[in-house]
This record gives sequence, structure tokens and C-alpha cells, in this order.
Amino acid sequence: MSRKNILITGASSGLGYTMAKMYAQQGKNLALCARRTERLEELKTEIAALNPDVKVFIRELDVNDHDKVFEVFKAFVDDLGHIDRVIVNAGMGKGASLGTGYFHANKQTAITNFVSAIAQCEAALEHFREQNHGHLVMISSVSAVRGFRRAMTVYAATKAAVSSLTEGIRVDLLGSPIKATTIHPGFIRSEINEKVKAVPFMVDTETGCRAILKAIDKEGANYYVPSWPWEIMVRLMKFAPLSYLTKMS
Repeated sequence: MSRKNILITGASSGLGYTMAKMYAQQGKNLALCARRTERLEELKTEIAALNPDVKVFIRELDVNDHDKVFEVFKAFVDDLGHIDRVIVNAGMGKGASLGTGYFHANKQTAITNFVSAIAQCEAALEHFREQNHGHLVMISSVSAVRGFRRAMTVYAATKAAVSSLTEGIRVDLLGSPIKATTIHPGFIRSEINEKVKAVPFMVDTETGCRAILKAIDKEGANYYVPSWPWEIMVRLMKFAPLSYLTKMS
């Protein structure tokens, strides 16, 4: 099915920002939301230069304001008539080793990455169930495969929860025209990890987003991107000793 109207959360930077531009080049209409509206305005201007024929609607949204999530999604439906695909991309990576005094940061990451993802899924699926079609895309992470240390401990746990949540949605919608896909990006350079100096297999944002869009269009269940080396790496990670995981974060 052609997915013409696409909603992306967390579109003001990183993966969301770049995915929006790539979709615009494909001629997709876009509903873009994030907290930083000035960045969304910049993005809208860039998209107009790339492809003036696409429709672009932007709205301010802090996904932790759960009532607002429903309001904004419904407003985008009014703007475009319907939404074909929702990409739940908004997230954060604050945190530290547990027990070191950073509960506030770990809690914020847990709420933003998981509880607020539930709100976005609810809002998207209400619309998809009403129109009886749609494609829900959840941006998880390869860190969902195993536990990680330090700043990634809670982050990895939230991404494991997101992956499990999406699988439950797939079970619930089995046999229906509504699809749910989980994307597990590897290490892709973006604002969320710009301070990270040395991690294995890091790729630039555009390379990573091209791989993500290619996987999304397949509309299958789970994808690890870029496929090389992550499809192989996650198999190794599942059985690797804990000492090996210290090299991944």
C-alpha cells in the first residue's frame, strides 16, 4: 500500500529531521511535531526547497504531555484528511548508573521513551482502527537486545519495552490491515549521542536514515539497521558474556 501521509514525532532533530527530508524527496506529505518549533520551521523551509509540491504541517508537542499527544494527532488528521503511517521516533537518552544520584534523569528517560510511546501508539491506533488501515513504526534500538551499562542502562530497558510493546500490538492486530514495525537502529550519529566519542560501527545520520526508510517500506516485523553489521551483531550479543557488553557502551 502507498503511504502518502506520514506523521513523525521528535522531528526537530536527528533521525526524525533527516527522515522527514528524505520522505519529502519521495513526495510524501508530512505531519511533523516536536518541542522545538523553531527547528520545525527551519525543517519546513528546507523541505519547501527540496520539494515544494508536498504538504507539510508542523505542531509543537512535548510527548510527555499525554493529553496533548491525542490533540495533536487528531489535528494532523484534520490537516491531511487521514494519516497512513505514524513513526514514533521521539525519545531521549539521559541517565547514569543506578544508585549514583541520577534518578530524576533515569525517570525522565523511562517516561519519555516508554510511557509516552504508549500514548503515541494509542493516538495512532485509534485513527488506524477507525479507518481500518495504517502503518505504525516504532523506533527502538539494538540496545533492546541486552542490558547495557552506565547512561544506557535505563535507555536500553526502555527500548526493550518498546520492542515488546510493538510485538504485542502485532499480535493484537494479527490478520488486520494495520501493520506494526519495529526498527532497531544501531549506532547512528544524531543529537542524542553527539557527545559519545567511541562506539563500534557508528554511521552518519544520512546513511542510517536511508537504511531505516528502506526497512520501514518493507512493513515487516523487526529490522536491525544498517543490516550490516547489526543483523549479525545482535545474534552475537544475545549470547555474549556480560564482559563483552562493556565494549558496546
